[in-house]
Amino acid sequence: MSHHTLTLSATPSRRLAGDLAIWFFIGAELLAFAAFFGAYAFTRASHVAEFNLAQQGLNRDAGAVNTLLLTASAFVVRAVQGALAGRARTDAVWLLAAIVCGIGFLGVKGVEYAAAFDQCISLSSSTFHMFYLSLTFFHFMHVILGLVILVVLWAGMRAGRYGPQDMNGLESGAAYWHMVDLVWLILFPLVYVIH
Repeated sequence: MSHHTLTLSATPSRRLAGDLAIWFFIGAELLAFAAFFGAYAFTRASHVAEFNLAQQGLNRDAGAVNTLLLTASAFVVRAVQGALAGRARTDAVWLLAAIVCGIGFLGVKGVEYAAAFDQCISLSSSTFHMFYLSLTFFHFMHVILGLVILVVLWAGMRAGRYGPQDMNGLESGAAYWHMVDLVWLILFPLVYVIH
């Protein structure tokens, strides 16, 4: 019986990465996106031909490039692993790489928006364009917030603020960034690819 107790106490306890509040926030954000995606899918089912025609005007190559830029999440993981291993100052470079990917994402999306506006596409152009602009801009704003968070975390890592004993802020910010990337993994095929 004492051996059993010893084994239980030696077993590492599982914990939620980051702050519980960020998980509630992420859950609420995912519910908002899910409602938006559901409305898109429901409306598309009633206007298939219109949506397919309008969808042909999207730049799938730009969307694919932005999907490749989701490697930012892998860089964030490397930064978190580095901080956990006590290498926060040196592994802050991984967050910098993620920031560059995020800025690249915004740049590509900005070029897409500029092309759409040059063609006089707006929220009132069609039902599809209303959804396309609303969904992608809602996500765009989340990327901006995610970048602000990553910059703050990068500065904190360079200052040695995060380490094995204090990972809460870093893990919370990383969780938010992963949520933003996850949403794009759903948004891209849903809006750009699926007919």
